[in-house]
Amino acid sequence: MKLKRFLLRYYPPGIILEYEKGGCMRTKSIDLLHLTPGANPDELAAEIQQSESLITESMSEQVKKLVLRLQEKQGQQDHHRFCFCKELKAHILPLTNVAFDKHGSRFITGSYDRTCRVWDTASGKELHILEGHRNVVYAVTFNNPYGDKIATGSFDKTCRLWCAETGRCFHTFRGHTAEVVCLAFNPQSTLVATGSMDATAKLWDVESGQEVATLAGHTAEVLSLCFNTLGNLLVTGSFDHTAAVWDVASKRRVYTLIGHMGEISNVQFNWDCSLIVSGSMDKTCKLWEAVSGKCVATLVGHTQEVLDVCFDLSGQLIASASADGTARVFSAPTHQCLVTLKGHGAEISKICFSPQGSRVLTASSDKTARLWDVHSGACLQILEGHTDEIFSCVFNYEGDTIITGSKDNTCRIWY
Repeated sequence: MKLKRFLLRYYPPGIILEYEKGGCMRTKSIDLLHLTPGANPDELAAEIQQSESLITESMSEQVKKLVLRLQEKQGQQDHHRFCFCKELKAHILPLTNVAFDKHGSRFITGSYDRTCRVWDTASGKELHILEGHRNVVYAVTFNNPYGDKIATGSFDKTCRLWCAETGRCFHTFRGHTAEVVCLAFNPQSTLVATGSMDATAKLWDVESGQEVATLAGHTAEVLSLCFNTLGNLLVTGSFDHTAAVWDVASKRRVYTLIGHMGEISNVQFNWDCSLIVSGSMDKTCKLWEAVSGKCVATLVGHTQEVLDVCFDLSGQLIASASADGTARVFSAPTHQCLVTLKGHGAEISKICFSPQGSRVLTASSDKTARLWDVHSGACLQILEGHTDEIFSCVFNYEGDTIITGSKDNTCRIWY
C-alpha cells in the first residue's frame, strides 16, 4: 500500500487518504468529529500518525498543517445573513422535492407535472428537463459527492437514473407495485435504494440497471430510508410504526426497531454509523444503537406529530420538527433537550442543520423558513416571500446558499 495524497473534508472535519493497493486507487477517511479550534495540533497529528500505518513519521508536519486548516475553518464565525437572490417559477404544477448537488452549483426539482428539472444555482437557468415519468415525480436526489447522476422516484411505480450532465436517461427501474416515495444512492454510488407504498424497499444496480434485492418485511408503506456512511447498512422507516435495519451485502434484515406507537416520518444514521434516529407521528423521536438495534432513548416534548428529524454532521446533535409549530434540538450523547425553537405560526415539515452545525433551518406551512442559532435557540432570520406552504429547505455544502421550495410552485434561492 502506498499513500498518494491527502484530501481535506471540512464537513464533518476529516482527512481523506488516497492510496494505491494492488494497482487500484482507494480512499480511507480519518474522521475528526470531535475536533475543536482549541485542540493541540501537534498532539493530534501524532495521534493520527500512530493510529494510521499509511502515514509515516516524515508526514507528521503535513498532517499538522491539515489539522490547522480544519481548525481555521472551524474558527470562522458564522455571521452570514441570507439575502433573497431569485425566484424560479419552476413548474406549472406543484413542486414535490428539491435537492442540491454537493457543491451547490446545481439543484433539482421534482413536480406533479411529471418532470424533474436541473437548474444552475448562480444564474437560475434551467439546464435540463428530465422527462419520461408517467405520473408525479416525488423523490429526487444527486449521487453526491460525485454529482454526475440523478435518481427520480415517481407515482408511476418506477425509479429512473439520469445523466446529470446531459439529461439522458440511463435506466428505468421497474418492479415496485405502488408509488415510489423515497430513494437514496449508497455512498459509493453503485446502488440506488427505493422505498414504496407497496411496503417494500428495493436495491438497484447503478451500472446494469438490474434489481439487486427486494427488502420485504414491512406491513405498510416505506416512507423513508437512509444508507449509513459506509454503505453496508440501510435503514427503512414505515407506516407500520417500525424501522428496519438491513445488511446491504446479504440483503437480509438485521434488526426491526420496535417501540413507536405511530407511523415513522423519517429515519437517519449519524455520521459514525453508531446511532439511528427515528421520528414518529406518536409525537416522539427515538434513538437506537445501530450495532444492536436497542432503543437507547425516547426524545419527548412535542405535543403533536414529529414530521422530520435529523442529525448534525458531527452526530452530536439531533433536530426535530413538529406539527405543533416548534422544533427542538437534543444532545445525542445525553438525550437532553437543549433548546426549543418557537416562532413559526403553523406546522414545521422540514428541518436541517447547516454543514457547520451552528444553525438550524426550518420550513413551515406558515409560508416562511426560519434560521435559528443552535446554542441559544434564537431566531436569527425569517425567510419570507413565498405565498404558500414551504415544504422543502436545503443548504449547499458550504452552508452559504439556501433553497426553499413551496406549494406556490416556486423555488427561492437565498445567498
